[in-house]
Amino acid sequence: MTLRVAVVGSGPAGSSAAETLAKAGIETYLIERKLDNAKPCGGAIPLCMVGEFDLPPEIIDRRVRKMKMISPSNIEVNIGSTLKDDEYIGMCRREVLDGFLRNRAAQCGAKLINGTVHGLDIPSNGTGAYTLHYADHSDGSLEGVAKSLQVDLVIGADGANSRIAKAIDAGDYNYAIAFQERIRLPEDKMAYYEELAEMYVGDDVSPDFYAWVFPKYDHVAVGTGTMKVNKALIKNLQAGIRTRAAKRLEGGEIIKVEAHPIPEHPRPRRVVGRVALVGDAAGYVTKSSGEGIYFAAKSGRMCAETIVELSNNGQRIPTEDDLKVYLKRWDRKYGATYKVLDLLQTVFYRSDATREAFVEMCADIDVQKLTFDSYLYKTVVPANPLVQLKITAKTIGSLLRGNALAP
Repeated sequence: MTLRVAVVGSGPAGSSAAETLAKAGIETYLIERKLDNAKPCGGAIPLCMVGEFDLPPEIIDRRVRKMKMISPSNIEVNIGSTLKDDEYIGMCRREVLDGFLRNRAAQCGAKLINGTVHGLDIPSNGTGAYTLHYADHSDGSLEGVAKSLQVDLVIGADGANSRIAKAIDAGDYNYAIAFQERIRLPEDKMAYYEELAEMYVGDDVSPDFYAWVFPKYDHVAVGTGTMKVNKALIKNLQAGIRTRAAKRLEGGEIIKVEAHPIPEHPRPRRVVGRVALVGDAAGYVTKSSGEGIYFAAKSGRMCAETIVELSNNGQRIPTEDDLKVYLKRWDRKYGATYKVLDLLQTVFYRSDATREAFVEMCADIDVQKLTFDSYLYKTVVPANPLVQLKITAKTIGSLLRGNALAP
């Protein structure tokens, strides 16, 4: 027998899973609703992803080596002096990155289907086939042609509003809304953002997250995020970041407006039967930073690697327990990272006083080094005990000075 796997969704999570499965000779179907999808997203990726996922230079629009953290009272802290010459944060457009990863999966043998999945029939026994019902858009029509596909395993990589997650009753999660405008700036203004990204904090731009100005190929992405899902509030917060960054955005022209839900924690169930969730569908976005691209790609790859290994390269059908090995490996590798960033968001994003303390703390070189190393290389880098002690003391000092420890 040859194992048959359907991967629903071809963002970084789905394409990375499909590529890994196809390379192992497993019959792989990659189903994507919109082949030109441009997901609203800050688009920042860590340096380790470039090497780990073999991304060519043209995928990266900008190499950010400097960041400005801007406090509620507009105190600016410059970050980036600890970076080595070859270190940077990659800024990319999702339509470019996603298209590259999807095409590579197809070149490796995944069968790409332009279709919208609208149903999943679950077998009544442990070995029966799953049947996916979808509208095939390969004829160019919006409604598509009704088709079905039988497979042994399904990977749900279809984002925050995952239909696969609903089909397996994976449970809900809280989510934030990311809203951003892409703004084309005059050349002199764009030059300022050559290798610089800005993060703004304050109640005026987000009550529980941050706002950003991130440079892209020929424009900047200006946006905000919040867990308070309210259209009027989001409109006000976007006006807040536009006001705070007004001088730097003078003469800019809005070329696109976009919004998208971002999961705030993993779903209660990420593997049910022979269906596994990865990326946003699973809820793998970090608190505090809101980062999800690397974790999406990594989860897709780890899930697929587990399937390849425990199916003996597609010679047997893995069980639910086999698929849960992927979850154990994931939680062991990244569980601590999610907990630390959740704690950071709880402590530092709750009031303007705590945000002032957070920005002040970012001025410390030891804090910067630790933060950049853990972001760029996805390891919680163990600083030596004296440095850790110093950072802890500075954190408490910053919080005390801003009266941020008051209940």
